[in-house]
Amino acid sequence: MKQWSFALLATLFISACSAPQNRAVSNQVVCTTGIIADACQELLRGVDSIEVIALMGPGVDPHLYKATQGDIKKLMRADLIVYNGLHLEGKMTDLFDKMDNRNKLAAAEAIPAERLINNSDFVGANDPHVWFDAQLWQIVVKAMAEKLIEQYPEWKEKVNSNTENYLVQLEALDKEVKSRILEIPKNQRTLITAHDAFKYYGLQYGIEVRGLQGISTTSEYGIRDVSDLAQYVYKNEIKSIFVESSIPKRAIKAVQSAVENLGGEVSLGGELYSDALGTAGGPAGTYIGMVLTNTETIVSALK
Repeated sequence: MKQWSFALLATLFISACSAPQNRAVSNQVVCTTGIIADACQELLRGVDSIEVIALMGPGVDPHLYKATQGDIKKLMRADLIVYNGLHLEGKMTDLFDKMDNRNKLAAAEAIPAERLINNSDFVGANDPHVWFDAQLWQIVVKAMAEKLIEQYPEWKEKVNSNTENYLVQLEALDKEVKSRILEIPKNQRTLITAHDAFKYYGLQYGIEVRGLQGISTTSEYGIRDVSDLAQYVYKNEIKSIFVESSIPKRAIKAVQSAVENLGGEVSLGGELYSDALGTAGGPAGTYIGMVLTNTETIVSALK
């Protein structure tokens, strides 16, 4: 595997829910996804007095996640709740909408509407998987930094310094991914996955993206969906298709079997991390590590 130009960073994962008006315990930030929590950790790097807590772990699907009683207790104690928004946390969205008395941030909603990808499955809904474009993710990170400074003004200088350093890393990440995708022959730059989580990645880095399910795993796929995608893979002689860490493998394996029934052959190119990070301390255990790991997997399978 190619040695990356910068070190992988550690991660955590957190989630948000409702709470009463009187709350105790300070110095806690609660986020929904590991991707969100990782950004908060980077912005608070070196600030030991503030704890970042993650509710969802590796392999957890945020579209289907339901808050537990333990989650609610953590949310009740939080100074600040940070979640993705754009309906990523599908089953928790109503809870967030009712939390008018809480200090919260729907981080991805800081992105200007004209830069979001509209989702045709749900009228007026936008694709929430904005983290797969490292340029858009910088907008989200800046919004998180502003909110953290608002909550903890005594740490303004530290957060600003961490933000500046992290944005440099995200800019390097963006250039690295663009360079790696160019290693794939043009006729093979097609990414097939179980659900449509990589549209921002495809748009930013120049690769066609198709998913069996829509942008949310709550949408179901049928025989026709499998057949149509298999036909596309077969006709375009696509070498590999990909499973996702937070989605059962049976969906994409159904496409593989359908291609074989057509007389074709397609391999499973490896596992991608879409809605959740990998294990903490592993190569995909941070946001930057996840994007680099995914890119390595995609390039190795398609070039």
